[in-house]
Amino acid sequence: QVQLVESGGGLVQAGGSLRLSCAASGRTFSSYAMGWFRQAPGKERELVAAINSGGLTYYADSVKGRFTISRDNVKNTVALQMNSLKPEDTAVYYCAARSRLIHTTPSEYNYWGQGTQVTVSS
Repeated sequence: QVQLVESGGGLVQAGGSLRLSCAASGRTFSSYAMGWFRQAPGKERELVAAINSGGLTYYADSVKGRFTISRDNVKNTVALQMNSLKPEDTAVYYCAARSRLIHTTPSEYNYWGQGTQVTVSS
């Protein structure tokens, strides 16, 4: 069982930066693939970035070059550094975990945090 708690959301102007953090419980954190999803009003939840147990990463095309995902297997945390934010990045951001491999489909993730709101003003 894994429990996930996100933090770091907020309101920022376009061009600004935010850093999201997700703290995970559980002794097997290092074996999980971790993903950051987002969901804007009226839109489907989408994978923004993910990192597997070996450190391999995935980024959606819309955030490549602006967002960076990282993990600390000692502290059981995963972070999403978001730079050059745009109004279209506004959404609720969720941390999620699944065993071993990265997957882009939300239903493939077994554990979810409660979400944190990110609002980017123009």
